[in-house]
Amino acid sequence: MDVRSYIKAARLRTLPLSISGIIVGSFLAVSAGLFNWLIFLLAIITTIGFQVISNFANDYGDGIKGTDAIRTGEERMVSSGKISPKQMKLAIIITAILTIITALFLIYSAFGASNFWYSLLFFLLGITSVIAAIKYTVGNSAYGYSGFGDLFVFVFFGLLSVLGSYFLFTKEIHFPVFLPAFSIGLLSTAVLNLNNMRDRKNDKKYNKNTIVVKIGGEAAKRYHYSLLGLSFIFALSYVILTYTKPVQFIFLLAYIPLSIHSIFVYNTREEYKLDGELKKVALSTFLFAILLGLGQVL
Repeated sequence: MDVRSYIKAARLRTLPLSISGIIVGSFLAVSAGLFNWLIFLLAIITTIGFQVISNFANDYGDGIKGTDAIRTGEERMVSSGKISPKQMKLAIIITAILTIITALFLIYSAFGASNFWYSLLFFLLGITSVIAAIKYTVGNSAYGYSGFGDLFVFVFFGLLSVLGSYFLFTKEIHFPVFLPAFSIGLLSTAVLNLNNMRDRKNDKKYNKNTIVVKIGGEAAKRYHYSLLGLSFIFALSYVILTYTKPVQFIFLLAYIPLSIHSIFVYNTREEYKLDGELKKVALSTFLFAILLGLGQVL
């Protein structure tokens, strides 16, 4: 077994994006005086587990369907033959089991034995997350091939990640917390949209009907600007609604690289050149999460 191939299949560059929502929810819990280090660490590990499952499943699903036969960007392990479909399926199962075990520890740490219904709810959310991660590209009804990938990312990377982590600490949800959850969800969706813009021609060839394939390259750019713009509006609304000190506007620094990125997308005609922008937007989202959180607790 070549461990390096599995590390490549895990796509480490996606991990900062996956934990951005946890960081925001945790910072907001700090500002509410209800932070817990054990819950935070277990939430991070569990979220990384879900992300790795998703990446393994994506590699497997696209690999066996031939979608990754000719692609731009990082090499995929199943399509390249470095990991067999059987080996990748086993890796998905093992990672899913370990992640569910970690999730159970997280749930018990957050709710103990006295909040059965909360525990049951989060356990079901964990199972749903595993299924959703796998069904993105695996199977005949894979929703990533039907244009629903954007909705999945918005809900799981944004709403569930921010609101769920915040609830683990506080056992309650307040309306203002939805606003940064929307922002993280929209920025995460922008990363997926960028990926789909890069792969548009190849995806169309293999009937992977992403939103980008359905609406075309130019409309996808406008959609992309909308995702980034709305994320800014929701974040700004949150800061204004909860304003107590000027440092809360420090999150604006994250939109400097995002603005430069938008200009690059506007001026780019060759879609393969968008590959380098994926890391920039993902890291900008991670930076946004940290800066927004720091603005609340400093």
